[in-house]
Amino acid sequence: MWGLATSLGRLSAVRQPPGRAAAALDFATMKQSIVTLDMEGVLTPEIWIAVSEKTGIRELRRTTRDEPDYDKLMRGRLAILDEHGLKLSDIQKVIGALSPLPGAREFLDELRSCVQVVILSDTFEQFAAPLLRQLNYPTLLCHRLVVEDDRIVNYQLRIREQKREAVAAFKRMNYNVIAGGDSFNDTAMLLEADTGILFHAPANVKAQFSQLPSVDEYADFMALIKEAMA
Repeated sequence: MWGLATSLGRLSAVRQPPGRAAAALDFATMKQSIVTLDMEGVLTPEIWIAVSEKTGIRELRRTTRDEPDYDKLMRGRLAILDEHGLKLSDIQKVIGALSPLPGAREFLDELRSCVQVVILSDTFEQFAAPLLRQLNYPTLLCHRLVVEDDRIVNYQLRIREQKREAVAAFKRMNYNVIAGGDSFNDTAMLLEADTGILFHAPANVKAQFSQLPSVDEYADFMALIKEAMA
């Protein structure tokens, strides 16, 4: 978990500039909320697609936008890595050259200035660090890879359905939970939340979950989140 102390202390450190007293009073009447966001596709590029483009291995382009069964997807990825002799360090080199999506850092900075934010991702600790640094170290809950001599041999889920379970736990703590994601593996989290929002979602996800609002611009995303906090 990265940036937890910073994240927990951030809200109390926010100071309203002169002339913003009315906004502060409005904020005081808002629901006590927490925002949970997916990382890849929402704030950062899809790591496996980037690896596919770098290596030319087309099969690695499949993501949770294409395959709802996460274990099936990951087992397939591990087999492909083994077949082509790709190591953890090879993937980390690709990740090290990536940047957050345009506007993501500014969106996240603004969001964290007014509400607690937790990134709930099916990525792995060994992948995430370079991207988190560029996003000012938001709190991330994710999984871990099992690595032997730089070879990825397995993966460890913290718990099954970790996104949905985390949202359910925040709701039991009486938080108003607002969730945003783009893929099939986000939909359980979005449906569990008090407000679920699809962001940058592909057409097949939008079609299957048409009951969820869907936006493609950070300004529209922020507007829906603030509306859900009111």
